[in-house]
Amino acid sequence: MVDELSKRLVPDELWGLVEPLLPEFSPRKQGGGTTPVSQRAVFTAVVCVLTSGCAWRMLPPSFGVSVPTAHRRFSVWTRKGIHFCAYLTLAAALTCHKRLANLPPVVG
Repeated sequence: MVDELSKRLVPDELWGLVEPLLPEFSPRKQGGGTTPVSQRAVFTAVVCVLTSGCAWRMLPPSFGVSVPTAHRRFSVWTRKGIHFCAYLTLAAALTCHKRLANLPPVVG
C-alpha cells in the first residue's frame, strides 16, 4: 500500500537507493503464515517507527504491515548490517547531490 504518508517517508528516489540493499524475502522454515508483504511497505513502516519515535506496537495499520512482520524484518536487516550499508549509500548519494547542486549552472 502506497499512500501519501508512505510516499513522503520513502520517496521513489530513496527507495531506488535502498531496495538493492535489502535481502530477498524468504518464508520462515515452519511454513504457514500469510502472503508476503512488499519490501517497500515493510521498509516504510520501519522508517515510520524510527523517525517518529513511536513504539512498534503503535505502528499505524495504514502501512499494511503487521507489527511482528515489521519488527522481524527490522531485526533481520540489523543482524545483516543493512542499516550501515544503507547509511553509507545515502551519505554518498547526498554528498554527490550536494556537489552537483553547488556546480555553476551550465550556460548553453
